[in-house]
Amino acid sequence: MKQWLKDAVFYEIYPQSFYDTNGDGIGDLQGIIAKLDYIKGLGCNALWINPCFDSPFKDAGYDVRDYKKIAQRYGTNEDAAALFKAAHEKGIRVLFDLVPGHTSEEHEWFKASCRPEKNEYSDRFIWTDSCFASGDGMPFIGGETPRNGTYILNFFKCQPALNYGYGKINQKWQKPTDDPACVATVEAMKDVMRFWLDMGCDGFRVDMASSLVKNDTKNKKYTCKIWRNIRDMLDVEYPEA
Repeated sequence: MKQWLKDAVFYEIYPQSFYDTNGDGIGDLQGIIAKLDYIKGLGCNALWINPCFDSPFKDAGYDVRDYKKIAQRYGTNEDAAALFKAAHEKGIRVLFDLVPGHTSEEHEWFKASCRPEKNEYSDRFIWTDSCFASGDGMPFIGGETPRNGTYILNFFKCQPALNYGYGKINQKWQKPTDDPACVATVEAMKDVMRFWLDMGCDGFRVDMASSLVKNDTKNKKYTCKIWRNIRDMLDVEYPEA
């Protein structure tokens, strides 16, 4: 564990209800910047910012429409960069909330995955092989896309599950975790992390980190392997993250 994390005292911020600087009744990133001295005065030296990426907000931002864009209600990517800079100048680290298990149904990845023709994103999400197939114990949605299949949900109807594979395979449409499509999902999430780390983000709090691989073992063997792989990437490319 990084020394700064051992010494961190976190202040959690749900941006929507924190501090509004433009009078629209919704908190924003500029509001967080304006209150950094207040936060530091409380003895906190790290921020955990709840989901602030572009979203339809059907689940408080935990339904991400674009991982590389700040939600308009909170500001812009430039505001995020300004927040990182201002916080660092005051000795405050900033962690974003990352939701890697699912996206919004409005995400461009999912729109492409819904197409009947095979494409780069066909297996980015978990699909059965028939529009009449059940989800093998998982919640699912059918009959809403041109594709002949039902898609697996993580929570609400608006949150299709990203495909990291299955630990135990019961159906022919379920893929092992080392399938190229599942590996591509991991690499896509690494790409998201690099995007924000390159901008100045110090790391991530991960939502439902243990739930990536379906039908995993009791000890989450396959999901843990994914996170060790990501941690190895961070150690090499972003050793302080």
